[in-house]
Amino acid sequence: MVSLKRIYTITGLVFLILILGVVAISTWYTVDESDQAVIMTFGKVKETITEPGLHVKLPWPIQSVEKLSKETFSLKFGYKEEDGEMKDYPSETKMITGDENIVLADLVVQWKITDPPKYLYNADDPEKILYDTTSAALRSIIGSTEIDDALTSGKAQIEADVRELLTQLMEKYDVGISISAVKLQDVELPNEEVRKAFTNVTDARETANTKRNEAEKYENKRMNEAEGEKDAIISQANGDKAARTESARGDVAVFEKLYSEYKGNKGITKDRLVIETLEEVLPNAEIYIMNDDGNTMKYLPLRSLEKEETKKAPASEDKASDTETKKQDPSEGKAEGGAKQ
Repeated sequence: MVSLKRIYTITGLVFLILILGVVAISTWYTVDESDQAVIMTFGKVKETITEPGLHVKLPWPIQSVEKLSKETFSLKFGYKEEDGEMKDYPSETKMITGDENIVLADLVVQWKITDPPKYLYNADDPEKILYDTTSAALRSIIGSTEIDDALTSGKAQIEADVRELLTQLMEKYDVGISISAVKLQDVELPNEEVRKAFTNVTDARETANTKRNEAEKYENKRMNEAEGEKDAIISQANGDKAARTESARGDVAVFEKLYSEYKGNKGITKDRLVIETLEEVLPNAEIYIMNDDGNTMKYLPLRSLEKEETKKAPASEDKASDTETKKQDPSEGKAEGGAKQ
């Protein structure tokens, strides 16, 4: 029969081995490169370990370790991936724009755990707080944005504004989460008819902008051509002005030179001017310069007389030749008659 002492001894040894095993196992831990660890002493946070490798701590239950990931997480707002398929939640993404239109907006928020103790103990569900805060920030920004900007060119600005507001709210709630990026996935109208009507309006607006741009282009072209024509006319006018100015200066120089000659010898200069003027006014007239002593006729048609004499001379020569011919004819007849006899 086994004695009670031996039983107690064996039981004590078993408990001692178990305790030593627990102590041996719980006094060391490893931290991966993608993890960070929080060391707690009797449930109170003591320090945060971010360096990867093997670390030592006091055995359980004195100290315990809580590991959290350092990776970047993605929060999908407005849709979720279930069984490999994307499922939308339009009731969560339906919101009103600044000009009182209804749109559906969903986005992705990338976030990290930057303060593990606050993430673990400052809130029961930090991810739920992040989701609700994202919804509030997105609705606030969409509510102050017009529908045209939300559907077209204003998405980048919406993303920036949502990220800024979401970052401020998460810092205020102090749950150990930091926002890395905000990506607006899609903003669309709630049904097909509204989307089609808005597409038609957008197409019409784009057509109007295209026509306006073409009109401005044509206006600029015509303005440039008009400016070029104006410059050409001004340049030609300046050239004509310079030419006429130089011509006038030349005329003045000629006049001054003529005037100086006139002062030196008035009579000769006066006669020369009269003659030159007559040559210019009557270019085909025949001018005779004579010494008028009072006994000469004022008009002498010398050229006409010369022409008449020239015509008469050939006529006289013809008459003389005819007379000589007639004089020779009788003798010739007589000679012929004598021959006949």
